[in-house]
Amino acid sequence: MPGVSGGTVALVLGLYDRLILSARQLIGGAVRSTPWTIGPRGSSPRSSRFAGVEWSLILPLAVGMLLALFALSGPLHTFVEDQPVISKALFLGMVAASLLVPISMARQSSPSRAGRTLASRLAGPAVVLAVAAAVFVLLGLPTSTIGDPSGWVIALSGAAAVCALALPGLSGSFVLLTFGMYEPTLEAVSSRNGGYLALFIAGALLGLVSVVQLLAYLLRVHRRTVLLVATGLILGSLRALWPWQDNTTLLPPPTEGWTWPLIAFSAGAVAVLLLWWQDRRRAPMTTVGGQA
Repeated sequence: MPGVSGGTVALVLGLYDRLILSARQLIGGAVRSTPWTIGPRGSSPRSSRFAGVEWSLILPLAVGMLLALFALSGPLHTFVEDQPVISKALFLGMVAASLLVPISMARQSSPSRAGRTLASRLAGPAVVLAVAAAVFVLLGLPTSTIGDPSGWVIALSGAAAVCALALPGLSGSFVLLTFGMYEPTLEAVSSRNGGYLALFIAGALLGLVSVVQLLAYLLRVHRRTVLLVATGLILGSLRALWPWQDNTTLLPPPTEGWTWPLIAFSAGAVAVLLLWWQDRRRAPMTTVGGQA
């Protein structure tokens, strides 16, 4: 869904830190299992290489993503195509309400108010607004469609899409839409184009290896800054979900016919707020940085 970030969904469900940590451990274990990195026989049992992977989270997630990709992409794409205003209003409410998640997490990662200067208090909102403004402008750039993309373009698109998937507020589908690769990729999934999908997955794996390692480090060392940037990304990405648009031009709501979009917006926001409220009631979870 263009404009709906997988990283945002993970943040809303309280799974983002756990996913990044497990992905980092999974990638590290896979690298250590390659023939050129395996040490003497018996020096590193295979099970120990993946000891930090939370399989009870990763496996259901992978199954759910595959099922959604091949079973639900058609009906959801039809819903978006047939009801563009209603669908965008629904997603707008969901993404707007999800801003509470990184904001609350950033506040928990902040030092006590007594030890903060005026400059440090203003730095956080300044970062959020600067990132949001940059994303808002970038999402206003015109999009196009590539008819017959070459192999390296397909692989590069896969890398860019998966990097956006891991970053809250950046939608991998919208990145593909901006590159002009959304329709070719959707067509490849629908037609089961094995060659196209193999190149796309190869690029996605390359992007995943690089971005997950970087995110895991940043979440551990600069957690508050990462969350502030994520907040700005989500805030700026709301432009893509405004229900009334003419290509990249934002239009005011019509004088009539805005009742159902408002209901859809409210329903999406309430659904996310209920998830956020339920997550707040749970016991604190361990994060990438080892803190609750």
